[in-house]
Order: sequence, then structure tokens, then C-alpha cells
Amino acid sequence: MISNRILTSAAACLLFGAALPAAANNTVVTSPDGHIRVDIEGTKQALSYTVAYDGKQILANSPIELTLTDGTTIGPNASFSKVKTEKEHIDAQLYRFKEFDVTYNEVTGKLPNGWSITFRVFDDGVAYRFNYAGKKPVVVKDETAAYNFAGDPEAWFAYTTNNEDQLAMAFQNFYDHTPLSKAQDKLVFLPATIDLGNVKATVLESDLEAYPGMFVKAGKGGLKGVFAQRPNKFEQSKWRQQRHVRGRENYIAKVDGNRTFPWRILAITDQDTKMPVNNLVYALASPNRIGDTSWIKPGKVAWDWWNAWNVKGVDFESGINMPTYKYYIDFAAKNGLEYIILDEGWYDPGKGDMLTVIPELNLEELVAYGKSKGVDIILWTVFNVLDDQLEEACKKYSDMGIKGFKVDFLDRDDQEAVEMAYRIAEGAARHNLTLDYHGFYKPTGFNRTYPNIMNVEAVFGMEEVKWADPKTDFPLYDVTMPYIRMMAGPLDYTPGAMRNGTPKTWKAIYTQPISMGTRAHQAASYIVHDSPLTMLADTPTSYEAEPEYTSFLASVPVVTNNTEIQSGKLGEYIVTVREYPDGLYGVGGLTNWDARDVKVDFSFLPAGKTYKATIVTDGINASKNAEDFKLSEKNVTSADKLDIHMAPGGGFAIMLSPAN
Repeated sequence: MISNRILTSAAACLLFGAALPAAANNTVVTSPDGHIRVDIEGTKQALSYTVAYDGKQILANSPIELTLTDGTTIGPNASFSKVKTEKEHIDAQLYRFKEFDVTYNEVTGKLPNGWSITFRVFDDGVAYRFNYAGKKPVVVKDETAAYNFAGDPEAWFAYTTNNEDQLAMAFQNFYDHTPLSKAQDKLVFLPATIDLGNVKATVLESDLEAYPGMFVKAGKGGLKGVFAQRPNKFEQSKWRQQRHVRGRENYIAKVDGNRTFPWRILAITDQDTKMPVNNLVYALASPNRIGDTSWIKPGKVAWDWWNAWNVKGVDFESGINMPTYKYYIDFAAKNGLEYIILDEGWYDPGKGDMLTVIPELNLEELVAYGKSKGVDIILWTVFNVLDDQLEEACKKYSDMGIKGFKVDFLDRDDQEAVEMAYRIAEGAARHNLTLDYHGFYKPTGFNRTYPNIMNVEAVFGMEEVKWADPKTDFPLYDVTMPYIRMMAGPLDYTPGAMRNGTPKTWKAIYTQPISMGTRAHQAASYIVHDSPLTMLADTPTSYEAEPEYTSFLASVPVVTNNTEIQSGKLGEYIVTVREYPDGLYGVGGLTNWDARDVKVDFSFLPAGKTYKATIVTDGINASKNAEDFKLSEKNVTSADKLDIHMAPGGGFAIMLSPAN
């Protein structure tokens, strides 16, 4: 449970407008600022709720229910307590804010047999969760979570990419912007956003533990939650020994007594610029469970896989071998990067034994070489392979000096998968190992609970350009995803492409990939993205050919004190301002395939101080040659404004440091 600083009294409830007259078994809860109103209706037969914003209904009557395998229905016969107001100060770690406050009005409905349901209404959304105080384990057959919207609103959906088993895929796809009535007949993975005219509502979840994650499916009038049944049969692939589900139970979860269930969140934003900085997922998650976190080191990574170990101008044959990785370490050290990753191939993936390193590598020697240069190593592995060897692998590689694992190919979020993710996080933390969860479901606040989970994929990131269809619109995705996916938490997008293409020049090349959009677009991603562990995805030799640009990328911090979206519109553009430690600031802007002029307002800077601005913008010919960029410097103060032109698929990035 979240610890709270609580202000609770009848006077406080009246002051915040929390408790309003309601019929028997019905309760009305408003947000602290009064904009959001939630009407909860409890009867002997059902439990449901509606949501309004400034008097306009945004969520019509929507049922809530758990069904147990013994036939019990959890939801009817709710008896609600008085509404109370609570305040909480949250010290965040490796998050878009160093700290922040939340205030919410809360009501709990008592249900039969030790069950209850809690609603919280914030200024920027509504959340509810079931709670179970009984001692007897129960089996949940299914859950009803409905979102019934009036009319036919526009939606942004990322569909499953696996038509054979819609519940098993990598949780990465572009967004289908569609009227709700024309949505595809497929499962949608969260977050999912609905445009209701006066506000946008985004469906999310938080504190997902020992329970399946929620998908939604569009139907007449809204969305319905869908949950994976618990697996009971698996098959191992020969290629990576990845475990695939081949059979399921007739229930979604077995749960022990005395526990809480995931928060169902409807984030409500009246401006697009508030979406990327909505904090409900993080705020509703369980607090830090690992204690001391001083050993967790965020940073940037020289990465091998995206660029296919494709170095040139060297006197050794590149590949998964000692000379190549020492070359990557030298590059990282020269540019102040904290890590290199050894991606797939350092152990034989077909054998599924990560305790045995391939003969071409002397891992102890490589670790020692890295430490002599101030560079640490992260190892790639497959989720179930690590889980099967968890204690042995964590101890062996932590003792060796390895600093973490990039864990890949979970590709599901059923109860068994979620339990594995938590088990690995806890085991890694015991050995002071950090984690990058790749091939993984969307964040649900576990980076608050286990801060050693530094980053999560669940994003249609740069790896996709290696094989994407030419019709795929990455610049559009890049100005849509920060508003939707980033609401859930950090993302492992892996930017940094040094080969960049326009719609006419881009093509998919697996071993020498090309990004869609400009070089400045790539630079901006380092500021726009929430990403405390960030890749420099391209080959070191490409970066070394342009040292000033590479130095700029390396200079962008990954730890953030505060974040603001200065301007932007979902699907069109975004301008992000970040305050970093040590008096540094950054501004990053991205646009879709439309050229765009924006004005950067530096009023966020402390008054009376002069800052040196190092600026990467699109070059004058970037619309023809996407690699064309300009790097310049100038001094600015809080009184200044700067006009910037972004080319089609373009962007800009600015780093600001005190001039003295």
C-alpha cells in the first residue's frame, strides 16, 4: 500500500467538494479541483460508475466486476464509507520528476466476504482497484472492466501484432487513429487514448502484480477489458529457448488472501501537453521494495546489435569477439558513456544456458578492461532463461563485475509472466544488478517498486526500421507515442541513427539501418524521451566520423529533475523542456512529416543568469538530405525567445549550461 500524508476531516471533504448528496448505496466523488465528478452506483445486483468533466459526461455507466470460479460475483452489495481527502509527497527515482505531490479524494466500498473496492479521484484522472482481506486463496475466472463512451469518439489504438495468439506479442506497434466504430477487430494493448472533445481519456493500469495485464477491445459504445488466462502448457523454441504458451486454464489468476489488485486508471487531460507528464501510473504503484538504491547507475550505452557489429577502418574482423568489444569500450570511454551492452550471441542462445560464455569471449578479461576505462557491461538474455538460472546467474555475473541484464522476449503479460518479471526484479536487486526489460509489456509502475528496472521497451522503436514496411510512418509515431505510451513510464526506444532518410531515400537495410526523418530528429529524441538508460544505437565508427555531434549526444543527461511540455499537439509535434541536475537544461522538439516553425521560450531559465545554448537544428537541405544538420552556439537568458524551423520529419535539440 502507498504511504500517505493524510488530511482527513469532514471540513476538509466539504472544502474540496468531495462528498455530495447521493442516493442510498450511491456515492459521488469529485476531484480536488472540482473538474472531475465520479458517480458510483452500487446495488444488490451490480456495481458501476460514470465520469463527467466540467459537467459533460465522458464515461457513461460502466460496470465493474470480478467473477470467481466458484460462481461468486465480486461487485454487488457495496457499502461505501465517507469520502476522505489525502495528500502524498512522492520522491521519485530515475523518473521524469525528481519529486512531486498528489492530492486525491478517496472512497472505499465494503463488499461481502472480505472484499472491498477503492476509488481515487485526482485532478488528472480516476482510478479504482479491488482489495481482498480474506485469508483463503481464491481463483479469479474473469474481470469486467468496461469503458462506455458516448457517441463515436476518435481513438488511438496500438493493436496486437500476433493474429494466431493475440495475447502473445512484443507490445509494439504504430497507432491506428480511428473512430471507435471503425476500430479493427483485434485486441489493443495499453495505453489507449480516446478523444472526447473537451478532454482526452487514456486507459492505463498500475501496480500490476501476480495478475494478468489488461488489453481492451473496441465494441459498440466503448472498450471492454480482456485478460489472458493463466498458462498451463509451454513449448520452448530451438532458436533462443524462448518459452511460448501452448495451453491455458479456464481462469485468469490464482490469488492469495490479503492482497490488492491492479489499479484501473482513466487519465483525463484537457490539454495534449499534459499527457506526457501525467504521473498516475507511477503515483499509484507500490513504493520502493529494495531499500538502498545508491548502487543503481543510469547512463548511456554503446550498443552492438542495432548496427550489427558493423565497424570499419579497423585491423580486426568485427563480430562477437574480444577486439570488437574492446573497440566499443574504447569508444564509450572516449565519449563518457557509462556502459556497453553485449547483446545476443555472448552465450549460445540455442542452448539456453547463460552460465556458459562462447569460446570467442573472455568475459572476465572484458570486464576488467572496461573497468580500467571506466565503462561497465550489461548482458543480454531471454526472460525464461534467466528465470531458470536466476540465483546462479545473478551471483556469478554480479561477482564478476557485470552491472545488469537486458532481458528480452517475454512477449506476454499473463499472471505467470508478471510473476516472473517481479521475481527477476527482486533477484537482480539482491545482487545489485540493474535491468532493461525488452520484449516486454507496458510499464505499470514497477520501476517505482523496483527502481533497478531502469528501462522498458513496449515501444515501436528504432529496431523496427531494420525491417519495416516503407509505408510505416515513423515521424508520425514519434510525435504520437510520447503523448500516449510515455504516460505509462520510461521507454527503450534506442535512438541515435547516423544514417537518416527522407520519404524518397529511406529503405529497410538490416545490417546498415536508416532512420526515417532527419539527424536533428534523432538528437531531439534524447531529450523528448523518458529514458534513464539510453542507447547510442549506431556503430562507433559512424559516430567517430562526426565528433562534435557525438559529443552533443553524449552530453545530454539521463537523470531529470523536472519535465515540461512547452508546446505540442498529439500526432503533429512536441517541444519538451527538461531541468537536469547541476544547473543544466535541455529543450527537444520533434515534428511529423510536416515542416514546422516553433518558438522556444526560455522563460523557464532562472532570471538574471546567462546560459550557453548548444543547438542542433535541421540543416538548410535536410528536406532533401536528412543527414544535413547544423550545430551552433549562442548565449541566452530567461528573457529570450528563439525561432526554430523543423524540416519534414525534423527536429531540434538544445543543451543549456551556465555561461560562466
